[in-house]
Amino acid sequence: MTSLGRALAGSSVVHVLFAFLAMGGWAVFANRLHPMPQPVISGLVQGILSACLTLFLKSVVEGLSKRFSGFTALWAPPLIACVGSTGILVTIHALSGTPEILKTIAVPLLVSTSYAAIYNYSISGGRR
Repeated sequence: MTSLGRALAGSSVVHVLFAFLAMGGWAVFANRLHPMPQPVISGLVQGILSACLTLFLKSVVEGLSKRFSGFTALWAPPLIACVGSTGILVTIHALSGTPEILKTIAVPLLVSTSYAAIYNYSISGGRR
């Protein structure tokens, strides 16, 4: 990988921008059958939420992983992050009038929970 590629891959700004575009685009797609501007509004809402969650998820998992020990340290931080993310996503989308809430949050929630689980495992060193 080139030095520019490494710099981009390690950039928080790039990660946040990618989350905004990818998950916001997914939300537009998930709500495409509804009249405009609702798909675009849903996409903007999801994009902003995904950008914010991407920015804070790493810190949350790191903080939570220090609070647990043993086997609990492997499953509790990602589960808590998932439940928290679900609550935030459902609440904000309901308040913004997103018509297809479950379809809209399915992919972002899957991606963020998978990331939380993998990252948590990597920082825990696989401890039990």
